[in-house]
Amino acid sequence: MAARVGRHAAGDGGVQGRPGGGGRAVTTGTRTARIERTTSESSVLVELDLDGTGITDISTTVGFYDHMLTAFGKHSLIDLTVRATGDTHIDVHHTVEDVAIAIGEALRQALGDKKGISRFGDALVPLDEALAQAVVDVSGRPYLVHSGEPAGQEHHLIGGHFTGSLTRHVFESIAYHAGICLHVRVLAGRDPHHIVEAQFKALARALRSAVELDPRVQGIPSTKGTL
Repeated sequence: MAARVGRHAAGDGGVQGRPGGGGRAVTTGTRTARIERTTSESSVLVELDLDGTGITDISTTVGFYDHMLTAFGKHSLIDLTVRATGDTHIDVHHTVEDVAIAIGEALRQALGDKKGISRFGDALVPLDEALAQAVVDVSGRPYLVHSGEPAGQEHHLIGGHFTGSLTRHVFESIAYHAGICLHVRVLAGRDPHHIVEAQFKALARALRSAVELDPRVQGIPSTKGTL
């Protein structure tokens, strides 16, 4: 189902438009970015390099989330550093979501004017019995369609702290703040860990293709002349 994306998304309606930034952004190179985001609930630092080799340094205090973001960096070839602390004594939700928001903002900053990118990417990734597909359009119009998870997946507690429902929140936050159209669907799976990990890896591979620079692309890859 299509989903409204944003910090307090509700219902299943989609949202289109231009994303806004809540964190403090500093561009540090051609396709790099640094985002610092501090609220009463969390403190987050994200640094990334779109033209990296998949080097990661992740510490969110949420072990399973660290594992997912490490896989995301590795398979997207995006160098990714994340430092986060938050009110995890209440719930990990705030920290997980705020990290995703900062990652989305960093992606948007690093992409710049999007000249020369491939723009579209898709990937189909298995993990044992699980199979997930992700499709990305770096369109500047945030949208998420997330489907196919088996009944009850959102209630599973994975790694002691990460609930299955957070997967959707992460994708919503990244899509909105990066300004991308994102479709993620689960085609098969039984193990809750595998179902989540296959989705993160599929997103990584699709994003890798979408942000890749293509020497044949002249300017911005849109007939409108802007993304």
